[in-house]
Amino acid sequence: MRIGSVNIDSQLVLAPMAGLTDLAFRTICRELGAGYTVTEMVSAKALCYQDKKSIPLLKLGEGEHPCAAQLFGSDEGCMEEAAAIAGEVSGADIIDINMGCPVPKVANNGEGSGLMRDMDKAVRVARAVIRGAGGRPVTVKMRLGWDKGSMNCVELSQALEAEGVAAVAIHGRTRSQMYAGTACWEKIREVKQALSIPVIANGDVFSGHDAVRILRATGADGVMIGRGCFGNPWLFAQAKAALEGREEPPLPPLAQRCATAVRQFEMAAEQKGEHIACLEARKQYAWYLKGVPHAGYYKEQISHISTLEDIYRITAGIRRDLA
Repeated sequence: MRIGSVNIDSQLVLAPMAGLTDLAFRTICRELGAGYTVTEMVSAKALCYQDKKSIPLLKLGEGEHPCAAQLFGSDEGCMEEAAAIAGEVSGADIIDINMGCPVPKVANNGEGSGLMRDMDKAVRVARAVIRGAGGRPVTVKMRLGWDKGSMNCVELSQALEAEGVAAVAIHGRTRSQMYAGTACWEKIREVKQALSIPVIANGDVFSGHDAVRILRATGADGVMIGRGCFGNPWLFAQAKAALEGREEPPLPPLAQRCATAVRQFEMAAEQKGEHIACLEARKQYAWYLKGVPHAGYYKEQISHISTLEDIYRITAGIRRDLA
């Protein structure tokens, strides 16, 4: 897959997810087979106002290429300036525009999936980001549309391609669906058939077999994995095997899964401080235990994590009692 001048030697993409796809988790996913990663979404306004909390979100790992920095916003001047800042600060290969976030405080503000309600505005925002990106390819992640009655992803994608956008990623749900129901892969296929730039398919990929199915159903150039890898970064190894026609490897033993989780939290603590990393670990460690019999006691313990020492103590208990 080639996005503008950037060659991506993989069909497997880690979806950008706020509060989840930080550098630590992206590092783990890349090690397990994600060939292309995207930062958490970063507010263009925050970058323009030099907000100190936003800059660290753009930090890439050593050798984390190809990678995109994702911006959200709707002010054209600000998006142009932010694209320049993001490119310079991160060194990312690609700048991605978020036109898919369904969260009310973003979408109702005309940002994220809110941009899909105003196609002219969306195109002007893309034009501004292309100007600011300094020659880096610009991509867009979107949904099918705002709701069932306004699924305009095909028309918007065509307008963005005409403007110079280098690729689009489509989540097969409308904004009003949020994450409910089933992703409509057929609509992603319509986008693929209407464009000549790469299309990346996203939605309902929870196994290696799903990755094969979504590519077959949509004809897309790549598959973007989001919620399926919560607590299960091994999904990338399974998808890689399935796409290569090999048998999907099983999940590693619980003790090894816990060791990976601990390593993720240690890296996060180095990058953002122990306090924040441990608060975020409360939900993330619980995901690593999804489907593990008799894990309720430890999930309760996990919900109170506040230090790395807590994580080590709980992990020792899991290895002793459940692994």
